[in-house]
Amino acid sequence: MPKGSILVVDDEAEIREGLSELLTSEHFQVTLAETGAAGLQKLEEQPFDLLLLDVSLPDRNGIDMLREVRQRDPNLAIILITAFGSIDMARAAFKSGAQDYITKPWNNDELIAQVSLAVEGRRLREENVQLKRALKQRYNFPNIVGKSEKMLAVLDLVAQVASSRSTVLVSGESGTGKELIAKAIHSASPRADKAFIPVNTGSIPVDLLESQLFGHVKGAFTSAVASKKGLFEVADQGTIFFDEISTVSPETQAKLLRVIQEREFMRLGGTETIRVDVRILAASNEDLRKLVREGRFREDLYHRLNVISIHLPPLRERKEDIPLLVDRFLGEFCRENSKPPCRFTDAAMKILIDYDWPGNIRELENAVERAVVLSTIENMGVDLLPESVRSREIVKGVHLQLSEFLPPLPGEIAGQGAAPPPALFEILEEVERRLIVDMLERTHWNQTEAAERFQVPLSTLNQKIKRLGIETRRRPAAPRDAAFGYGENGGAEFAAGK
Repeated sequence: MPKGSILVVDDEAEIREGLSELLTSEHFQVTLAETGAAGLQKLEEQPFDLLLLDVSLPDRNGIDMLREVRQRDPNLAIILITAFGSIDMARAAFKSGAQDYITKPWNNDELIAQVSLAVEGRRLREENVQLKRALKQRYNFPNIVGKSEKMLAVLDLVAQVASSRSTVLVSGESGTGKELIAKAIHSASPRADKAFIPVNTGSIPVDLLESQLFGHVKGAFTSAVASKKGLFEVADQGTIFFDEISTVSPETQAKLLRVIQEREFMRLGGTETIRVDVRILAASNEDLRKLVREGRFREDLYHRLNVISIHLPPLRERKEDIPLLVDRFLGEFCRENSKPPCRFTDAAMKILIDYDWPGNIRELENAVERAVVLSTIENMGVDLLPESVRSREIVKGVHLQLSEFLPPLPGEIAGQGAAPPPALFEILEEVERRLIVDMLERTHWNQTEAAERFQVPLSTLNQKIKRLGIETRRRPAAPRDAAFGYGENGGAEFAAGK
């Protein structure tokens, strides 16, 4: 089965044939066109995952054609081919919507890595569109995004419990979207046309919380110059959502228990019993069972709240949802900032997927907003990601056993004749070597991508590779013909140019 379908548009026969041979050997399905018009015709006839487009065509400018293609298919991956690699060309390519650009002559290993990343990104974007349609048909939760098994299980449970009046306890780490789940339950319930009242109990002072919840009568306390309804009355026939329920004081916990059991309460300073029909939802990022054991939360209230429990998984356990979330946030922030639709480069998206997101969805949302606000081009690269995301990605997965390198302490040397301990510079070189090898392995030995992730020039990385004696992986040489020569990395490199 082919890895993906690629259209090559270039007016030089040697280039078309050389690319076709190389890409076909990597199990891609390749279609060729020698003019812009022929390329556009091919795009009309069948779908492709990637367009390899020469910047200089006999019948039109490649940048102009790129813009035309982008209008027809916003998700098509496009890589420009040019003999004149420059910063200006890169900027023009990215501004016009290209994923990347390659220069002649190129390194086969790097070209294959770029092509594979672009095809994978195209398929991911297309899959996201299809999943959004499927999720919209299956669930009527427009603000919740997810395709992972864990998230689909959550949505199934939300759909099942929405129509009931049972109390629901939503648990999960901060930033996982607990309030969104509560809103989804309310919006899918028979109470959807009534009020949804969120109460962040952690942000309301203890001495004011009861007044906020139950209301008060005139003169109940010094500043009570008039009677006031509480949130329970405001939420009558609707839903009230207690966020961070674990922060409620023991005194207020007792009164909440009565409301849940009896559906009635009294205003502060009042004597009249007020009955309400309110559905109660609660959320906590702390383990309430642990708080019960520690005597910090009432056990009877916990059981009243925990009639139905929904646990939201952290983002690190549902990484397949990250592209969907990123796409959602990109659309929102581009509109808010009056910017044209933008996207992350495939390298940046890979870092977003690989990162663990300790702040969960909230942290991801902030990272996307930051990138959109700071971007000046449609294709946003690794440099627009927060430093915390980039730096953690660089060292992630590198498990150095420093005990292998540290000099032994007195008494630790096994016997006479042992090898002398390594010097500090030797230890640092070995650590640097392992970091670079680890990154090269995770980028499939694509030195360009590795340099981008390390945020250093490619020439700097190449110098370090040579100085540290790192042997780069070699691709089997392609058959020698008029179009190909052999590069210093042992793979066939394209030798022709315009």
